[in-house]
Amino acid sequence: MARLVAVPEKNRGVDWLRSALQVAVEIEFSTIPPYLCGWWSIKNRKCDAAQLIRRIVSDEMYHLGIVCNLLVGLGGRPRIRESAPVYPGPLPGGVHPGVDVYLSGLTKALVRDVMMAIEAPAAPLTDSAREPLSIGHFYDELLKAFRVVAPDLSVDRQMHERIGEDTLRPAKTLEDIERSIEIIKDQGEGTSVSPADGLGDGHMAHYYAFAEIYHGRQLRETGGKWQFTGAPVPFPDTRPMSMVPTGGWSRPPAEARRLLEDFDSTYTAVLEALDTAWGEGDPHSLRTAVRRMRRLEAPAVDLMEMPITGAKETYGPQFRPRG
Repeated sequence: MARLVAVPEKNRGVDWLRSALQVAVEIEFSTIPPYLCGWWSIKNRKCDAAQLIRRIVSDEMYHLGIVCNLLVGLGGRPRIRESAPVYPGPLPGGVHPGVDVYLSGLTKALVRDVMMAIEAPAAPLTDSAREPLSIGHFYDELLKAFRVVAPDLSVDRQMHERIGEDTLRPAKTLEDIERSIEIIKDQGEGTSVSPADGLGDGHMAHYYAFAEIYHGRQLRETGGKWQFTGAPVPFPDTRPMSMVPTGGWSRPPAEARRLLEDFDSTYTAVLEALDTAWGEGDPHSLRTAVRRMRRLEAPAVDLMEMPITGAKETYGPQFRPRG
């Protein structure tokens, strides 16, 4: 991101846009595995925290679809399997430098140090801290370039699909691009004056939804200030998945190894189906990817219920592509 943003605005053409959108693909995809691990680890899926995280996972899949559509609209091809994230590690593109994204069950540390850190706005309404290299800032630069270049977009290979509460549509005009990027920003960071996502659906933006889980209370405006003084948001009972170490689990027992191989094989198939979907403009492959992603839950939960020898924590998925 820093390298792309350093390019003078007058030199940001279609090639620059394609490179920036590939970074956006990598950023959006990289959020999904840690959020899934947190969600899968929650025992009661009907509790507030589980429902908040489940909605956010769906939003991130929608955001991934948006940036893939924009990239293929410019004649590019998303490289999802090739650029699959490695955990633990930094966010792609150099956004939020210093944030170490790892996989574990839901803990307050994961919420604060990974989930909230990923979604942090440049200027949170609840905090005086500023983060100039936020995801929102990256999208601001992307939108500026789109406005200057005003490229023609092809609808070939763009997807039209329902994703959670949202509908992914082909982007045809600059107005479509502006609306799509604003949705990504508002759902993640909120608007400049509200922690809501700005879509009128009553949902908190991701950063503030995660913050409600962390602080244990809903966010409310009191005396012109946003504070966590609303109704309680109890921290859920979770499966104690340990943080996946660098390089993955070392010498897991046979049953854990079988589950890890099963998970990673299905995960690899998800990546390949996503590549095919936007590489060939194939909606069937996109639906196949979604079905296979749902199949990841069973081996993941089985791993999270398998204790690590000599520890109180359990195993969990590694999200490591095979081959």
